[in-house]
Amino acid sequence: MLSQTVEYALRAIVCLANEAPAAQTNVQLAEVTKVPAAYLSKVMASLNRAGLVRSQRGPNGGFTLSEAPEDLVLLEVVNAVDPLQRIEKCPLGIEGHGTRLCALHRHMDHVIATVEESFASTTLADILAENTGSTPLCDGPRKMIVDLTM
Repeated sequence: MLSQTVEYALRAIVCLANEAPAAQTNVQLAEVTKVPAAYLSKVMASLNRAGLVRSQRGPNGGFTLSEAPEDLVLLEVVNAVDPLQRIEKCPLGIEGHGTRLCALHRHMDHVIATVEESFASTTLADILAENTGSTPLCDGPRKMIVDLTM
C-alpha cells in the first residue's frame, strides 16, 4: 500500500532526527538508510521543496530537519513524496457506481483512511520515543546511550 518512496522518505527523516543537530550528506543518509544514493537524492529534493528539510552546501553542509520532531507529523512526509490516494469514485469507471462505492472499494478506502489517520496523528517524536527495544536505523548502542543520557 505504501510506496517504496514513502518508506525511503520516512527512513531519511528518522535518520536526520537521530543525528540532529548535525547535518547529514546524501551519502551519509544513503549509507544509514540503505537507500540508493541517486534515488535518495530525488526523495530529499522533494522533502526540501515541501519545507520539511533544509539543505546547505559546503564543507559542513548537508540536510537537517526544518522543524522539531514533535512538530513534524508523518503525514506531511508521506504527502511530500507520494500522497495516499483515497478512492472517491469507482476506479473501474462503472458509470452506475459513480461516487457510490461498491463494498470492496468502500472497504479499501476505509483502510486507506485508517492509514492516513494514523500518519496524521503520529509525530516524528512519537516514533523516536516508542520503546520497542531497538532504536530506528541504529546498528549499535551509540544512539541508545545518547538517548538515555538526555
